[in-house]
Amino acid sequence: MRFLRNTRKAIADNRAESRARRQLSDELAAFRTAAERSELDMILSRHSADETREIHAILNQQDAERRYQVGVGTHQN
Repeated sequence: MRFLRNTRKAIADNRAESRARRQLSDELAAFRTAAERSELDMILSRHSADETREIHAILNQQDAERRYQVGVGTHQN
């Protein structure tokens, strides 16, 4: 019984973390222009790397996706 309860809690916690990460990713996606990103970088620089690790990971992923989309768009016939 305890195993089942722990498993259910782990699944619920995992879903909550996924929702929170998606929400953070959506909010960070709004910072698209160079000026907006500079402002965000200035805010993030006030915090340690440990505190901003997840945010930087999301921003790097979003940047890579944008570069890929631009690259794919320029190579279409």
